[in-house]
Amino acid sequence: MMEVQIFGTKKSADTRKALRFFAERRIKTHFVDLNERAAALGELKRFAQKFGIEALIDRESKRFQELGLGVARYSDERWLEKLADEPLMLRVPLTRFQHKLTIGLAEDAWKEWVA
Repeated sequence: MMEVQIFGTKKSADTRKALRFFAERRIKTHFVDLNERAAALGELKRFAQKFGIEALIDRESKRFQELGLGVARYSDERWLEKLADEPLMLRVPLTRFQHKLTIGLAEDAWKEWVA
Protein backbone atom coordinates (compact mmCIF):
# COMPACT_ATOMS: atom_id res chain seq x y z
CA MET A 1 0.00 0.00 0.00
CA MET A 2 1.24 3.44 -0.93
CA GLU A 3 1.90 6.01 1.78
CA VAL A 4 3.27 9.47 1.14
CA GLN A 5 4.94 11.64 3.77
CA ILE A 6 4.21 15.38 3.53
CA PHE A 7 6.02 18.03 5.57
CA GLY A 8 4.35 21.43 5.58
CA THR A 9 2.00 23.75 7.40
CA LYS A 10 -1.77 23.99 7.39
CA LYS A 11 -1.48 27.66 6.41
CA SER A 12 0.46 26.84 3.25
CA ALA A 13 -1.76 26.71 0.16
CA ASP A 14 0.71 24.40 -1.61
CA THR A 15 0.74 22.01 1.35
CA ARG A 16 -3.07 21.91 1.31
CA LYS A 17 -2.99 21.25 -2.45
CA ALA A 18 -0.58 18.35 -1.90
CA LEU A 19 -2.78 16.83 0.80
CA ARG A 20 -5.83 17.22 -1.45
CA PHE A 21 -4.01 15.72 -4.45
CA PHE A 22 -3.31 12.47 -2.57
CA ALA A 23 -6.64 12.43 -0.73
CA GLU A 24 -8.53 12.64 -4.04
CA ARG A 25 -6.63 9.54 -5.17
CA ARG A 26 -7.29 7.75 -1.87
CA ILE A 27 -3.58 7.59 -1.10
CA LYS A 28 -2.65 7.47 2.55
CA THR A 29 -0.59 10.44 3.72
CA HIS A 30 1.46 10.98 6.82
CA PHE A 31 1.32 14.73 7.42
CA VAL A 32 4.02 16.36 9.52
CA ASP A 33 2.88 19.84 10.57
CA LEU A 34 6.05 21.92 10.82
CA ASN A 35 4.32 24.25 13.28
CA GLU A 36 4.11 21.35 15.70
CA ARG A 37 7.19 19.31 14.90
CA ALA A 38 10.35 20.15 13.00
CA ALA A 39 11.65 17.88 10.26
CA ALA A 40 14.56 15.77 11.44
CA LEU A 41 18.04 16.74 10.27
CA GLY A 42 18.43 13.37 8.52
CA GLU A 43 15.17 13.92 6.68
CA LEU A 44 16.26 17.37 5.50
CA LYS A 45 19.62 15.96 4.38
CA ARG A 46 17.85 13.64 1.95
CA PHE A 47 16.18 16.59 0.26
CA ALA A 48 19.37 18.67 0.32
CA GLN A 49 21.39 15.84 -1.27
CA LYS A 50 18.91 15.58 -4.12
CA PHE A 51 18.04 19.24 -4.74
CA GLY A 52 20.76 21.27 -3.04
CA ILE A 53 20.35 23.32 0.10
CA GLU A 54 19.11 26.44 -1.74
CA ALA A 55 16.04 24.58 -2.99
CA LEU A 56 14.98 23.98 0.62
CA ILE A 57 15.18 27.61 1.74
CA ASP A 58 12.10 29.77 1.28
CA ARG A 59 13.73 33.18 1.13
CA GLU A 60 10.27 34.77 0.80
CA SER A 61 9.02 33.23 4.03
CA LYS A 62 8.04 35.49 6.88
CA ARG A 63 10.37 33.60 9.22
CA PHE A 64 13.37 34.03 6.90
CA GLN A 65 12.66 37.79 6.75
CA GLU A 66 12.18 38.03 10.52
CA LEU A 67 15.54 36.41 11.13
CA GLY A 68 17.18 38.80 8.65
CA LEU A 69 19.10 36.04 6.90
CA GLY A 70 19.13 37.65 3.44
CA VAL A 71 22.86 38.29 3.60
CA ALA A 72 23.76 35.19 5.64
CA ARG A 73 26.55 33.08 4.17
CA TYR A 74 26.41 29.71 5.86
CA SER A 75 27.89 26.36 4.95
CA ASP A 76 25.35 23.77 3.77
CA GLU A 77 25.77 21.98 7.09
CA ARG A 78 24.93 25.18 9.01
CA TRP A 79 21.92 25.88 6.78
CA LEU A 80 20.61 22.37 7.48
CA GLU A 81 20.91 22.95 11.22
CA LYS A 82 19.18 26.31 10.82
CA LEU A 83 16.34 24.74 8.82
CA ALA A 84 15.96 21.97 11.39
CA ASP A 85 15.70 24.66 14.11
CA GLU A 86 13.51 26.98 12.03
CA PRO A 87 11.21 24.76 9.94
CA LEU A 88 9.06 27.74 8.93
CA MET A 89 11.91 28.80 6.61
CA LEU A 90 11.49 25.64 4.54
CA ARG A 91 9.95 25.70 1.09
CA VAL A 92 6.92 23.46 1.47
CA PRO A 93 5.52 20.96 0.96
CA LEU A 94 8.40 18.52 1.22
CA THR A 95 6.95 15.30 -0.10
CA ARG A 96 8.43 11.84 0.07
CA PHE A 97 7.36 8.49 -1.30
CA GLN A 98 9.93 5.73 -0.67
CA HIS A 99 13.12 7.17 -2.22
CA LYS A 100 11.32 9.75 -4.34
CA LEU A 101 11.29 13.35 -3.16
CA THR A 102 9.80 16.66 -4.23
CA ILE A 103 9.95 20.21 -2.90
CA GLY A 104 7.01 22.55 -3.40
CA LEU A 105 4.00 21.90 -5.61
CA ALA A 106 5.02 19.04 -7.92
CA GLU A 107 1.86 17.51 -9.32
CA ASP A 108 3.59 16.14 -12.44
CA ALA A 109 6.01 14.14 -10.32
CA TRP A 110 3.22 12.99 -7.99
CA LYS A 111 1.17 11.80 -10.99
CA GLU A 112 4.13 9.62 -12.00
CA TRP A 113 4.30 8.19 -8.47
CA VAL A 114 0.65 7.15 -8.50
CA ALA A 115 0.52 5.98 -12.11
